[in-house]
Amino acid sequence: MSTCVYVQLRCRPGTTYDVAEAITLKEIHSELYSTSGDFDLLMKLYIPTGEDVGKYINDHLLDVPDIERSLTTLTFKAF
Repeated sequence: MSTCVYVQLRCRPGTTYDVAEAITLKEIHSELYSTSGDFDLLMKLYIPTGEDVGKYINDHLLDVPDIERSLTTLTFKAF
């Protein structure tokens, strides 16, 4: 079973659309939104079974230029 995570991304000023386009081209996300507040983008993605969450995000997402900061939230089955 894959792990659902939410990743918030802060981009260098003026680069949010470029970052979003680069992420879209990677086709790793389930959903991607522009947001207000401390972060510019909110991304939902599913980490493949057996993959380390941190390594997967580092290897498949954080190589996108102009990402300044990320915040990953793991989800757990509550019920």
